[in-house]
Amino acid sequence: MARRSPPRNGVGGHDFDAKKKRKVAEIYQALNSDPIDVAALRRMAISEGGLLTDEIRCKVWPKLLSVNTDDLPPLPAGKELREDNKDYQQVLLDVRRSLRRFPPGMPDEQREGLQEELIDIILHVLKRNPQLHYYQGYHDIVVTFLLVVGDRLATALVEKLSTHHLRDFMDPTMDNTKHILNYLMPIIDQVNPEVHDFMQSAEVGTIFALSWLITWFGHVLSDFRHVVRLYDFFLACHPLMPIYFAAVIVLYREQEVLDCECDMASVHHLLSQIPQDLPYETLISRAGDLFVQFPPSELAREAAQQQAERTAASTFKDFELASVQQRPDTVLRQRFRERLRGEERTKSILTKPRTNRFVKLAVMGLTVALGAAALAVVKSALEWAPKFELQIFP
Repeated sequence: MARRSPPRNGVGGHDFDAKKKRKVAEIYQALNSDPIDVAALRRMAISEGGLLTDEIRCKVWPKLLSVNTDDLPPLPAGKELREDNKDYQQVLLDVRRSLRRFPPGMPDEQREGLQEELIDIILHVLKRNPQLHYYQGYHDIVVTFLLVVGDRLATALVEKLSTHHLRDFMDPTMDNTKHILNYLMPIIDQVNPEVHDFMQSAEVGTIFALSWLITWFGHVLSDFRHVVRLYDFFLACHPLMPIYFAAVIVLYREQEVLDCECDMASVHHLLSQIPQDLPYETLISRAGDLFVQFPPSELAREAAQQQAERTAASTFKDFELASVQQRPDTVLRQRFRERLRGEERTKSILTKPRTNRFVKLAVMGLTVALGAAALAVVKSALEWAPKFELQIFP
């Protein structure tokens, strides 16, 4: 089901249009700053509505990944990419099966041309980065960039993303991907132990969320607007944010889960069928809140079933600015404080007592405990991976 648009007539429509125009102006102000205000762009990507249009995404996504759009390398000819390429046949099969990822009503000739470009982008990135291994679902991410920014820029963005946010999925084995999935249940346990315990009793595991995670939800959402909205959010955040978003989807469906038969097949079937009419802005806000409350470094002991030294998440330092150009961001901190005040009034959101954590927050104070964690949420993938060696896993 498509997301319902705000009213366009009367006061509601006027307010919406004014708010949108104001946000567009703020985005272009950040783009025209010297140096470019990347922190403000992240703030815009995270906040309600994201980056609004594909035209703006073409300008902002490269900044979030620090890709220089003035020096894009030319694409090699497709023929030389495909000759003797070990991944070509699998990529070809996956791309041929990706018809639903293209806009409905697109002429066959145009779609087929884009599919050829999609194949070439994937093979180009793999050829230039032999340490990366293709996985089924990778094409779902690449096609999103292709449809938004075109083949040449998409190639540069996907290459940067593949060596940073996505690199754990592109290992020879699924060990690191499984490790990231291991964060799902601890997040759910922190918020709703009843749902956590029910899922544990059903022995459903986390495999239902695998396609969500490795495609950034591109494979499971039918409305392209929702996909690119999530990409705005994920590109502006910590690489583990997609697993937090997966957790809030499960938590949002709390009653459906608890009403389900408590067996693996039933719960897996329910959760693997993701609703198309989710309240995306609410869930994005909630995922940001949970990241601030329960950052990866606090969940690592519960999630770690293996050494995490090689994961992308392990090189992200929670409590440090990514560069001197980035100023502290307040979007998620403000959202979290508003929600915290609401929770204090209703006393009904977080049901599991966490005495030690809240004692620590009281001692540290909101400025330290929330401010530093909020900074972690708005760092881009580019800046953390090459620079930070300090492990967040003890």
